[in-house]
Amino acid sequence: MTQVSIREFQYPADYAAAVRLWESSGAGIRVGASDTPEEIEKKLQRDPDLFLVAESGGEMIGTVIGGFDGRRGTVYHLAVAAAHRRRGVASQLMQELERRLRGKGCIRAYLVVRPDNIDAMQYYESIGWAQLDDYLFAKNLT
Repeated sequence: MTQVSIREFQYPADYAAAVRLWESSGAGIRVGASDTPEEIEKKLQRDPDLFLVAESGGEMIGTVIGGFDGRRGTVYHLAVAAAHRRRGVASQLMQELERRLRGKGCIRAYLVVRPDNIDAMQYYESIGWAQLDDYLFAKNLT
């Protein structure tokens, strides 16, 4: 496992590094209209404690964004820098996000994986997420 610290995303200080990470993550993440500074600010107004960053040596090496609507959770933008993959960073981010979602009373969460992202599908299945159809995964958090 890579030695990392997990913390909450800080806007605007972390924004540029996060976008660079997402843009370099390959086909699994698309940077789009919901990733503009204005949209990120809106997300942070709702639940800033669910936007997490993994750091190692002062460098942002991973992110995950969670959402909770009061009933169900959603996971977005799990990304790990290529040089740090397969070292437990994604699992540390997901474990912390799931812990925080449970703490809010979330009993089930969902995420979307592009159908051509086989590595991501296998990863999510390995940590207990069930594939519901071509792109949708779910996990009971209770």
